[in-house]
Amino acid sequence: MAVTYADFRAIDIADFDAVVVGSGFAGAVTARQLAEQGGLRVLVIEKRAHIAGNAYDEYDQAGILVHRYGPHIFHTNSQEAYDYLARFTEWSGYQHKVLADWFGTYMPVPFNKNSMEIAFGAEKAARLIEKLIATFGDERKVTINELRAQEDPELAEVADFVYENVFLYYTQKQWGLTPEEVDPSVTARVPVFISRDDRYFQDTYQGMPVDGYTRLFEAMLGHDLITVCLGTEAESVFELVFASGDEDAPLTAIRIKGEAFEGPIVYTGPLDELFLARFGRLPYRSLDFVYETFEEDYHLPAGTVNYTVTEDYTRVTEFKWLTGQKGSKTTIMKEYSRAYEDPATQIPYYAIINGDNADLYGRYRRLTDALPNFYPLGRLAEYRYFNMDKVVVDALAAADRILWSLDHPDAAVPDAVSSATPAL
Repeated sequence: MAVTYADFRAIDIADFDAVVVGSGFAGAVTARQLAEQGGLRVLVIEKRAHIAGNAYDEYDQAGILVHRYGPHIFHTNSQEAYDYLARFTEWSGYQHKVLADWFGTYMPVPFNKNSMEIAFGAEKAARLIEKLIATFGDERKVTINELRAQEDPELAEVADFVYENVFLYYTQKQWGLTPEEVDPSVTARVPVFISRDDRYFQDTYQGMPVDGYTRLFEAMLGHDLITVCLGTEAESVFELVFASGDEDAPLTAIRIKGEAFEGPIVYTGPLDELFLARFGRLPYRSLDFVYETFEEDYHLPAGTVNYTVTEDYTRVTEFKWLTGQKGSKTTIMKEYSRAYEDPATQIPYYAIINGDNADLYGRYRRLTDALPNFYPLGRLAEYRYFNMDKVVVDALAAADRILWSLDHPDAAVPDAVSSATPAL
């Protein structure tokens, strides 16, 4: 069935058993489960003018299906996540490939045997590959630190090449860092893939929704117990009630339209914004996108090209590779990383996770600990980076915990309560 939309000003909050803030993966999956498995009447409030969160896609003026908030490629080793979403979409067999533009020469990322031949030439690459296989085995991912720990200087040379030509400048652009500020622990995890497999992901399940992500979300939210209110900000319609006037006083209730809402409230937005940044803003990186359309079948040799040694943008995506669309026109998207400074005009994409920021997030999170019906969920509410499949699995588990708690109001949720995918 179609999504039921309503104007928030016209709804009666007494008609609902649960409220979900946000209609991305975390919010939509939870809303569907609460309605379908628990029979709850669910109100979804979404600050944007559309559903699907950052996965939202639409057709541009050239007729190309584009991802408005950056490319989303679904990949997972979780059959639970894959099968759950398959209830709402058919999957294409798309396997994502990424190339690094190395001073005008393309090489596969992650750096692999094919990349090595491009970088070092066939003869030297053959020797390096032989050494890598002898040291680590074939079809393995080896980190820069593992390579540098070997006595052979040629293996260290591979590590240094990958660091300088694939990782360093790209990371500086992505996170706004100097070389000295690049975390050594991140550098240490940069891999070299001893393989000819050029796919960016090696997960068991990969693909794209055949009709796009927005259609997937329409199917997921199209339930007769779910109502969606667009253009509705939680911080504008929630009245927060605290235990006292103290700055760190815990939240004791959330009023909606003058009434304390006692049903589950699943919150998937930035936690600092809910509290009007009373302790200061949680830092993020934001993104700007520039689209260009060309009168040609394809403009790039792969779905994504990373610019690792040149340009001020980080990467370019060509959507026809992702969607499988055919036609005489194509649209690309250049991606620029920016500091997140203005919530009114920017979108928070990547949490900047360090000790100080984790402490700041913890201070916001403690404000909610005393409110038993408040459930922070997802990337923004938990100030973490999660792939789409992880968010789906977490949302399924969260819905199970919520429903169990409603059936057992005086008992703690046991560890055995976990997510369960409905039968297909």
